[in-house]
Amino acid sequence: MTQLNTPYPSTAYLTGFLRSRGIDAVQADLALALVLRLFTPQGLDEVHACAKARPEADRSGSVHAFMDQFAAYRATIGPVIRFLQGSDSTLAHRIAARGLLPEGPRFAALDVYDDVELGEEGGGDPLAWAFGALGVQDKARHLATLFLNDLADVLRDAVDERFEFVRYAESLASSQPSFDPLATALAAPTTLIDDLLTELTLAEVARHQPTLVLLSVPFPGSVYAALRMGQAIKAAHPKVKIALGGGYVNTELRELKDPRVFDFVDFVTLDSGERPVLSLIEHLNGQRGPQRLQRCFIRNSEGQVQYINLAEPDIPFEDVGTPTWDGLPLHSYLSLLDMLNPMHRLWSDGRWNKLTVAHGCYWKKCSFCDVSLDYIGRYETATAVKLADRIQQIVEETGQTGFHFVDEAAPPKALKALAQELIRRDLHISWWGNIRFEKTFTPELAELLAQSGCIAMSGGLEVASDRLLTLMKKGVSVEQVARVTKGFSDAGILVHAYLMYGFPTQTVQDTVDALEYVRQLFENGCIQSGFFHRFSCTVHSPVGMDPAAYGIELIPLPPVTFAKNDIGFTDPTGVDHDALGAGLRKAIYNYMHGLCVEDDVRRWFEHMPMQVPRSTVKRGRLGKALAQHA
Repeated sequence: MTQLNTPYPSTAYLTGFLRSRGIDAVQADLALALVLRLFTPQGLDEVHACAKARPEADRSGSVHAFMDQFAAYRATIGPVIRFLQGSDSTLAHRIAARGLLPEGPRFAALDVYDDVELGEEGGGDPLAWAFGALGVQDKARHLATLFLNDLADVLRDAVDERFEFVRYAESLASSQPSFDPLATALAAPTTLIDDLLTELTLAEVARHQPTLVLLSVPFPGSVYAALRMGQAIKAAHPKVKIALGGGYVNTELRELKDPRVFDFVDFVTLDSGERPVLSLIEHLNGQRGPQRLQRCFIRNSEGQVQYINLAEPDIPFEDVGTPTWDGLPLHSYLSLLDMLNPMHRLWSDGRWNKLTVAHGCYWKKCSFCDVSLDYIGRYETATAVKLADRIQQIVEETGQTGFHFVDEAAPPKALKALAQELIRRDLHISWWGNIRFEKTFTPELAELLAQSGCIAMSGGLEVASDRLLTLMKKGVSVEQVARVTKGFSDAGILVHAYLMYGFPTQTVQDTVDALEYVRQLFENGCIQSGFFHRFSCTVHSPVGMDPAAYGIELIPLPPVTFAKNDIGFTDPTGVDHDALGAGLRKAIYNYMHGLCVEDDVRRWFEHMPMQVPRSTVKRGRLGKALAQHA
């Protein structure tokens, strides 16, 4: 249960690696398959039956709208899916005219765009400011996405209260110290969604007849569905072995003790999957004893969870092979346009080949990050020639030239070498990724990256405060970020800033000053996009491992036998960060649309019950700093 516009890369990485070792491996995306099975006339008939079975008094507004306009939903669902898959582009004109699709509660969001301080700029059409007169395709995709979101609400309210596209049953798994909520849910009577997922799972098993099934679980919202799949396979094919891995497992299940997990899977592996899976296959082929597995949880003969980790080198990043998307229905993914944010659009719109420039993070010092874990802490690179070879091979296989480099922070040296190699080969791709806004990214390097196909960069400014950036060990200053981002923007590269609030010891004054810096970054054309995240403390970060150094106390966790990651804390400042967050989000939304950028930042906190202090940052500070280095 991940994004619907492009495959999550873990299966492509592992399939490519295993095939490079002569192992017969195939892959399937059952999250996409489930959505495509639900959003058909037949699927909507089944949803309608579930909704009809509910007492009328229990039906939500979304369900009522669905029932009232069911014929229109049923008639348009097929064309909408084809349009979002890119196979019927001319339908955009009818969708954009707003006469084709039934409109449920999600469309009410269009009427609140007036709250974005648009004044007369809307021109009568609440989407005119966003898409202009010629943006018919984009406008239609946004409306079609609202249409699907209405249907997702119906699924949640009438079929399965846990359903969401990318966070399905997330609360059952996210930092849950006990397996009890998942065990209860998995023992409960199945829903329509459960039944369809089981049907799809067993069809794939029958088609490929595997001896080992790997379930990749990148997020908490993937766990419930993965275990339902494991449950279905074990019931129908008890001899098939099942292994669970992925980002969620690597961060949250490192202290796994509950043997009930192994009613659904046989193995749980940690960190990069290549070495553990290779050892697991050798074990199942009788070439390696169970005590010679790597980073692997099992349930032993006494019914207890046992962790086995024979010391053996990982597969070098140079030798992991080229990812392959063979077997995935690349033309069936849905290009959605949900949030009107230019960087978030890249996440949900278009089919991007995901690739890693380097394993881990070359900086690995940020105090809020899981620097103690393998996916951050083990840093390895590949040569530019090797990376360009992989890119060329992927383009030839997929026919797609868009790449998302999914590094935690792509190293500038490696990006420079890769850009030069792409230019040398005359290999025309479009790419974007995530970096640290460090001084190595000069205007000259930004120009080179743009020439090689870079269209966007995101990076963490986090709390735009030099005091807090120092406390975070971010290794950058606000003025340095301004210079780097300005260089990228001047090179024609879209810049998105990851922003943070609620960091330990952050005061109201810090927040106001940070927003003033963000305002100036927009004002000076340094960034075009941004998003404020609420800080979350994890047990694997420097803050979680040494809270006293950051002036906070952790809230003790209950006994953990299942998932452990996020941890609560008490901050002596006592700031109401949630109330401040509402103002921060409204400010960034306006700034992205070029609105109210000249205004005093205190306007965004007028809803606060307390008086918000004036910013101590001088209004022209970043402009002067940029002028000095021009």
